[in-house]
Amino acid sequence: MIEWVTVIALILFGLILIIAEIIFIPGTTIVGILGFLFLIVGVGFSFQYFGSETGWITVGISAAVSGLLLYYSFKSNVWGRFSSKSKIDSRVNEGLLDKIQVGNEGVTLSTLRPFGNAEVNDQIIEVKTFGNYLESGTKIKVVQINLNQIIVEQIN
Repeated sequence: MIEWVTVIALILFGLILIIAEIIFIPGTTIVGILGFLFLIVGVGFSFQYFGSETGWITVGISAAVSGLLLYYSFKSNVWGRFSSKSKIDSRVNEGLLDKIQVGNEGVTLSTLRPFGNAEVNDQIIEVKTFGNYLESGTKIKVVQINLNQIIVEQIN
């Protein structure tokens, strides 16, 4: 009896790890490889404990259950409740570009490397330089506005 428990436990644990690899941890093959090894060891023990005929039956049942489980889990969207349904529609500086124009002046609030924060027209916004590094407290001027990107340069 303990032999059957060992075989079934190894096969089920292997299946759980393989499903976890596919659904929850894609890209890291360690969990999938461990799951596959547990599955192979469980089937191997069935050959060792019960002989060739029972071992091949275990291989067939394990393959069928694996295929059905994967098919059912993807087809019925069982894992859909674990996935994130929200999406981010907002953008950087959204709505602020109406009040900012080329030529406006301000001061950096953080070091620009080349991105950082600045205060322009009493608004804190994210700005970018043309690649220059500017220290915090540097006076700047807006020289270009591209979509949601405000490009500034230092005022000498």
